[in-house]
Amino acid sequence: MKTITKIYKALSDGTRLRILNVLHDGELCVCNIMDVLEMGQSKVSRHLTYLKNAGLVQDRRKGVWVYYFLSKNKSYLPLIKCLKELRKDVKELRSDAKRLAKSKVKVECR
Repeated sequence: MKTITKIYKALSDGTRLRILNVLHDGELCVCNIMDVLEMGQSKVSRHLTYLKNAGLVQDRRKGVWVYYFLSKNKSYLPLIKCLKELRKDVKELRSDAKRLAKSKVKVECR
């Protein structure tokens, strides 16, 4: 029951939902997420840590950069799929997806 509570608490924040939304399209480093969400590094990193502790995202290091991606845990897939479907109805999620698509230059972080 603790795990389920942790997951739903992680999903109860708008910033974390926005992060999951952009990660649905693939792996991103913190600087890419900052650009798309137009937020500072400390806020984005704090929310990524929360999502990671809930098991919703994973990370990998490449040099000094940390890249985040959605968890491969199959039990989370319906929740993530539902979030992608909400893009159609939620303006902020749709806008983030469009900004990400425009900046599809997921190049190495600066």
